[in-house]
Amino acid sequence: MLLVLDVGNTNTVIGVYEKNELVNNWRVVTLPERTADEYGILIRNLYYSSRISTDRITDVIVSCVVPPMLGIIDELCLKYFDITPIYVEPGIKTGMSINYDNPKEVGADRIVNAVAAFHKIGKALIVVDFGTATTFDCVDENGDYIGGVISPGLTTSSEALFLKASKLPKVEFVKPNVVIGKNTIHSMQSGIIFGYVDMVDGIVKRISEQMNTELYVIATGGLAEIIADLSITIDEVDDFLTLKGLKIIYDLNQ
Repeated sequence: MLLVLDVGNTNTVIGVYEKNELVNNWRVVTLPERTADEYGILIRNLYYSSRISTDRITDVIVSCVVPPMLGIIDELCLKYFDITPIYVEPGIKTGMSINYDNPKEVGADRIVNAVAAFHKIGKALIVVDFGTATTFDCVDENGDYIGGVISPGLTTSSEALFLKASKLPKVEFVKPNVVIGKNTIHSMQSGIIFGYVDMVDGIVKRISEQMNTELYVIATGGLAEIIADLSITIDEVDDFLTLKGLKIIYDLNQ
């Protein structure tokens, strides 16, 4: 069985593949303060609750954008699985050309998403990943990664509003029924959600104009469903895009 780890700034997504089937997945908070033992016990408990034996893990592949987590992952994999993990990093085979000024600057998760999306769609596209930052990653019709856009994430930008405006409360991210709110909470939900939807649609439109081609737009990440439901440019949501990309890259490197 293959263990896939997508270590993000806010959450770590864990998946387990048996051959080509994603048999289970979990999302946990990324905490560099945790020890390898704490993560090891956590993963063992997750496996146990799903009646999967960790003894069946034969390989591990990791996408990580949090440098302090690298040593923890190394220790975790060696101590609990007796495996040296494969990292998505410069030099690994991805099957995709990275046309960026400095390819090493591109986050591993962005490459993994782009690989998975083109493998799935097979034409020019944009991946919108709703995480701590919201990223827009562009792939041309030849399957080459040509760059993208990075903007503050929905939660990140909203937290700034809650912190800086002392009279404004934290609100739940839900789809507003109307644009014009009749109370503070509804007004904030409208501004946050509709404002973010229009930002996404606006950036996608600008990218499409620059690339001068019809683009397929696939969204992923924790808040993708909420935004996609209101967006006029997002064609599809795939919650497991990154995990699928990790499996594809793992297979390419065998």
